[in-house]
Amino acid sequence: MRILVAFAFSVLISFSSELFAGLKLPTIIGDNMVLQRDQELNIWGWDEAGQEVSVSFAGQTVKGKANDKGRWQVVLKPLKTNAKGQAMVVSGSGGQKITVGNILVGEVWLCSGQSNMAFTVGRSYGGDLDALTAKHPQIRMISVPQVGVQEPQDNFEGQWEACEPGITANFSGVGYYFGKLLHQALGVPIGLIDNAWGGSAAEAWVRRDLLDKDPKYKALMAMWEQREKTYDFDTLMKAHQVKRGAWLAKVKEAKTAGKPLPPAPRPPRDMRKGQHRPANLYNGVLHPVIGYGMKGAIWYQGESNATRAFEYRSLFPLMIQNWRDEWAQGDFPFYWVQLADFKGEKEEPEDSQWAELREAQTLTMKALKNTGEAVIIDVGEGRDIHPRDKRTVGERLARWALAKDYGFDKLAHQSPTYQRMETKGNKILLTFDHAGAAGLYSFDVREPLGFAIAGADKKFVWAKGKIVGKNQVEVWSDEVKAPVAVRYAWTDNPVANMRSVENLPMTPFRTDDFPMITNPATAAAKAGAK
Repeated sequence: MRILVAFAFSVLISFSSELFAGLKLPTIIGDNMVLQRDQELNIWGWDEAGQEVSVSFAGQTVKGKANDKGRWQVVLKPLKTNAKGQAMVVSGSGGQKITVGNILVGEVWLCSGQSNMAFTVGRSYGGDLDALTAKHPQIRMISVPQVGVQEPQDNFEGQWEACEPGITANFSGVGYYFGKLLHQALGVPIGLIDNAWGGSAAEAWVRRDLLDKDPKYKALMAMWEQREKTYDFDTLMKAHQVKRGAWLAKVKEAKTAGKPLPPAPRPPRDMRKGQHRPANLYNGVLHPVIGYGMKGAIWYQGESNATRAFEYRSLFPLMIQNWRDEWAQGDFPFYWVQLADFKGEKEEPEDSQWAELREAQTLTMKALKNTGEAVIIDVGEGRDIHPRDKRTVGERLARWALAKDYGFDKLAHQSPTYQRMETKGNKILLTFDHAGAAGLYSFDVREPLGFAIAGADKKFVWAKGKIVGKNQVEVWSDEVKAPVAVRYAWTDNPVANMRSVENLPMTPFRTDDFPMITNPATAAAKAGAK
């Protein structure tokens, strides 16, 4: 239903100066909103071109003038935390006034990504109880409808709502659990903006001109340009109508014969309006909220880019930087969820697209400051790409925010990460950072599981392991006399048990730089060798 509503309003929200015959505000600036504390805040809207507009809030009155397209913007000075509802009065043309009520001041976070961020509280494990007890009037939530377009949108249909059972059950599970923990730890109002879209590709969240001018994405953009030129949705719909006609005939026959009804054919989706087309989501679901004051963003995405994990090494940082540049409020915190364990467990070590995507995510912490990664290879479900334990995911993201942004610097937040290796005969000694206050821990059994080791032939076999220090593990295999490389949790669905005592799983890693299966150069080299 949400998608149908989104497309129904897609025409209405492409604003132009003709539509603003009077004073108007965007949806994101509305009743029940939470404003970000301790930073300058943009307040904007539309009115007659050249019209002076004033905004009064919390003892401040600021004025601005609508430009030739009817858009105006003012800036409020930083506000202190306020948990009591306040009103904002906006005055414009013809004596018009808009009063925005029940406004709180606290911490605002954007919750974005694909289906695992959109996955609701109500569908999560324990979600029925969590929704039942979700009575937190100082947590406010708003969801952006799914609109995929090539033209930047200025607004959307929706509203800020206070956290209560019926509302919370249908909100992002990861977002809610993250926000609830911040609210409980900080004791301040929390605002959560959900604009996630299931199945979305990273390139759909990036401004198109940035992709067009970067040679790294030449092949990707050329592919899309060709698809856009040749795509014929009308023909697809006509073919669907033919199938539907045949299906209706079969339905009639089945009813007459008293047999089960055949499944209906699925109508085609217009890829031009979908969540994969470059810039579609930047324009449709991100652009309407760009500039709204916030503390930072949490992100859960990557599944749709796993086949191009090598490309994600540059694409993901580009996306984050694009957002930071557009918001123009510095390097705001950006924390993401590493891909969970998924698909079948493997009897032998092998190359993995998902492992390479996880590595690309981890490398982004080195590429950009003020970023962090929540590792969840212990939370996934092999049979379902949507793990239902969203509470653990939200809490691990919250650890990053509490430790890095809110003064709880001693709180464990980063998973153990590979630091270095040292070869000792037929064994390799691995040293790790962020091992936790009590050191490394092997869950369930004493023997470390999940390590693979290889010699110069690059053939990996499962390794035996032993924790030999607070932050060190020794690994070996009787099959490898002269080891050169180690990998950990390097499969789609790893059987791996290393973590810190604080229950933060060890970050999957490899010590080698062997060719990646998602690197186009690797495929080209193999083709040339044949």
